[in-house]
Amino acid sequence: MENKIKAVLFDSGRVLNKPVTGHWFITPNFFKYVDKTKFDKIKSSRIDYAFSKSLAYVNSHEFIQNENEEYECFFEFYDTLSSCLPELELTYNDVVKITEDYVYNYDKYIFYDDAGKVINDLKNKYKLGVVSDAWPSLENVFRKAGLRDQFSSFVISSKIGSTKPDKIMFETALEDLNIKPEEAVFIDDNINNCEGAEKLGINSFVLSRSFSKYLYLKYIKRKSNVIKNLYELENII
Repeated sequence: MENKIKAVLFDSGRVLNKPVTGHWFITPNFFKYVDKTKFDKIKSSRIDYAFSKSLAYVNSHEFIQNENEEYECFFEFYDTLSSCLPELELTYNDVVKITEDYVYNYDKYIFYDDAGKVINDLKNKYKLGVVSDAWPSLENVFRKAGLRDQFSSFVISSKIGSTKPDKIMFETALEDLNIKPEEAVFIDDNINNCEGAEKLGINSFVLSRSFSKYLYLKYIKRKSNVIKNLYELENII
């Protein structure tokens, strides 16, 4: 790649980190308050519907500016989940504890092995930014992992009132870093978000940690730059 790149913008989820439980809304201590035996007996279609309905409430709030507001929204999230799955017999206190675990447990996500190394390698060569569809507690997840200070821009959708691929998400990061679109590289696991960045002139890479999806995107879709880990990005730029 021509050496005009001054900044690297990262999506967060599935690019830098993933939920420790494997599910974004099943918190690390979820099954301390939810009977796993009862949960596992519920049809997956009902569980999917319950999570979908709960998330619809959160998504109806364009702006969530801080963790207190995040807590209020996700209390309703888990309260709705409880209502949709009454056989779990969750108490008010159970909902409180699960919500606290979601918002204030900064170990809820684990960073991929390549993330920390590549971030540390790139920080002295480029300005770094995060552009993520997420909520305010994400920033403290990065702080807990000792990574927040590596990023000069940290754009969270709930604070902006929009989500990717809306151009305001990318433009906010570009403005924070005082760079032009062509001076940035963006990495996301969602091809639509990468295409949105490309429309602004930002060089983009789709990161697929799934080998089957990687093969599909690279050899069948063929429209995008595709990488299977962050080490490849480091070699390209």
